Amino acid sequence: MVEELRRLGHDLLTIQETGRANQSLSDEDVLKFATTEARAVLTLNRRHFIRLHQSGVAHAGVVACTFDSDFTRQAQRIHEAIASLASLSGQLLKVNRPG
Repeated sequence: MVEELRRLGHDLLTIQETGRANQSLSDEDVLKFATTEARAVLTLNRRHFIRLHQSGVAHAGVVACTFDSDFTRQAQRIHEAIASLASLSGQLLKVNRPG
C-alpha cells in the first residue's frame, strides 16, 4: 500500500524508516512524532487514534483505515479521500473497506 501511495504522489515515511519500529512507542508518542514532523498518521489502529483525535490533541491529520488485502485498491481509496480535503491538518479521515 505504501508503494502504491508513493506512486500516486504521496510523501510517506513508515515507522520502520524512522528507526522507531519495535520500540513499544505509545500511540500518543507516534502522533506526537508525526505532528512534529508535520506528517499525518496513516493507521489500521483505528480505535486508539480516533480516540486521540477526539481528545482534542493537535495533529497534522489522522487517516484511520480498515484492513484490505487489495493494497492497490486501498491506496486508491485513501488517495481519493485525501484529495477531497483542502487540508488534512487536524482532520480525522476514515477510509473503510467497502462491503
